[in-house]
Amino acid sequence: MSSADDLYRLAARAGIDHDFVAKTGETMTVSDEAIRAVLGAMGVAAGADADVATSLAVMAPVTTAGLVAPAGVSCYVPDWLVDGRCWGVACQLYSLHSGRNWGIGDFEDLGAFAEIAAAAGADFIGVNPLHALFLAAPERCSPFFPSSRRFLNPLYIAVDKVPGADQLGDALDIPDDIRSGELIDYPKVGGIKRRALGFLFRLFQNQGTDAETKDFAGFIAERGRPLYLHALFEALSEEMTERGFAETWHNWPQEYRDPANDAVRDFANDFAERVTFHSWLQWLADRQLARATERAMAAGMRIGLYVDLAVGVAPDGSDTWADRELVAPGARIGAPPDYFNAAGQDWGLAPLSPAGLVARDFKPYRDAFDDVLRHAGAIRIDHAMSLYRLYWIANDFPASDGVYVHYPLQALLKTVAEVSNRRRTIVIGEDLGVVPEGFREVIQAVNIQSYRVLFFEKDGDFFLPPDDYPRGALACITIHDLHTLAGWWCGRDIVVLDAAGVLQAHDLVQLFGERAHERRRLLGLLFDNGLLPGEMEPVMRSEAEAPPDLPEAVAVQLHRLIARSPSRLFAVAAEDLFGAVEQVNVPGTTEQHPNWQRRLPVSIEAMADYPLFRAVTAAMREERPKPG
Repeated sequence: MSSADDLYRLAARAGIDHDFVAKTGETMTVSDEAIRAVLGAMGVAAGADADVATSLAVMAPVTTAGLVAPAGVSCYVPDWLVDGRCWGVACQLYSLHSGRNWGIGDFEDLGAFAEIAAAAGADFIGVNPLHALFLAAPERCSPFFPSSRRFLNPLYIAVDKVPGADQLGDALDIPDDIRSGELIDYPKVGGIKRRALGFLFRLFQNQGTDAETKDFAGFIAERGRPLYLHALFEALSEEMTERGFAETWHNWPQEYRDPANDAVRDFANDFAERVTFHSWLQWLADRQLARATERAMAAGMRIGLYVDLAVGVAPDGSDTWADRELVAPGARIGAPPDYFNAAGQDWGLAPLSPAGLVARDFKPYRDAFDDVLRHAGAIRIDHAMSLYRLYWIANDFPASDGVYVHYPLQALLKTVAEVSNRRRTIVIGEDLGVVPEGFREVIQAVNIQSYRVLFFEKDGDFFLPPDDYPRGALACITIHDLHTLAGWWCGRDIVVLDAAGVLQAHDLVQLFGERAHERRRLLGLLFDNGLLPGEMEPVMRSEAEAPPDLPEAVAVQLHRLIARSPSRLFAVAAEDLFGAVEQVNVPGTTEQHPNWQRRLPVSIEAMADYPLFRAVTAAMREERPKPG
């Protein structure tokens, strides 16, 4: 047997595929060097052929059980939704703006928007991941690159709703420019909110009511050591940046990189008040989020908050500092090359260790999943295929040279279902991108709702009729990683992708020609379903040019059409309710595009009366009416 055969046998034992089918349908063979490097990241010696032989002799196979649904396992679906349908709105919380917030959407805005959406007939309000980022570095604003998935981002705290805020005095009169403009100034927002919250914490220490103090103490007791370690990390992160180091533990002096070290214990004693402050921030965030959910349900929503679980954590954040066995430190996760990203995608996130999950009976995943669901009625699992496999990229390797690593699918599905039923929460799996054959059938079997995005549902260059969408799914027109509907219509996404340099070799004239053809196909879908506005028939037939801006009637009818699908859930993007052209995020970019920074074009105060909002939500009430 050859050394390559031995390497592939070892890879198989570790749950690594030595080839895979790409989104193009082409079978891609992984380099031996990448396999050796990923085995090394797992702690399996494979650098030389002799190492491979030794590892083969001692390593037991990882049990993954293949793509088979575990028997008797089912996630929660409320009785009324088993045969029913509903709709809701998906928003980026930070993008909400109002006359009272402090430059970024907050939990008070969320409650207000939920009430507006509920009054319009919505049953849920979806948000981006609310995970804790890095308070000491507010410019690190991607909600999908969290420091911790178990705790919340304090920047979402509504400062004016914190007890004692009336004593802030002139500090409540924040600069007008912090609320203005299309983009959020995270460093400025972070600095102002941090100073105000520090003042309010000192007030709480001196003037907090007995009820508030008792509730805070109960929260600390409930969340236990994980909260303490997260607060300690945040306090250290702030102190390290003040000393000239980075906010992340990989860049701290060696003595602070392990929470068990004496230097960390000394710091915890010397800065106990600052550690308590960061625990207090989590208490505030938790209680304000709970209040937003209460407002949503009181306003008539049947599901309420629809939250998002990011696929992984930053390799240098709170979760990995507190728990070294959580991830494989020598690799990142991403996606292989495809039509949109010729070089592949490197998300920079640390992969959970499959062996570590098994050894700890999946407690780390269970705890994170449960914590995210504290105040939610539904959850989206980002990149749901991570329950089965993830694309690992070894350190010092490009994204184009990664490998797929398998996870214990059946055990993870049991874990998800267990928490879903205990929390009585609907689970949606974001099954987009490279989806292994049979994966969707497995998640359907355990009542994880699939994801169906209009722009991805095609047969050749024809859009699939929504009647073909599955029952067990969340349907939508677009998502945060795609163009908005208005941006797609005018081709703004083509311009953005070209400027960002993430397109494969292309001809812009050809791409705009293909977009015109795609527009006609979509208008044809409306025509086939009796929904095409009459004035658009000449455009559909290539007898007239399309108007440069998306006609409101077309936007309304497209929402109406997808709402008619049999899918249980339909999510309307907030950007499409208010005519936004620019997209939220361009995958594969960092500095080239202002990802996760853009405000909605309409304020909270003006939303309910905005014509497009009124027209689309009226269509939703007609297509998906509530009983009674």
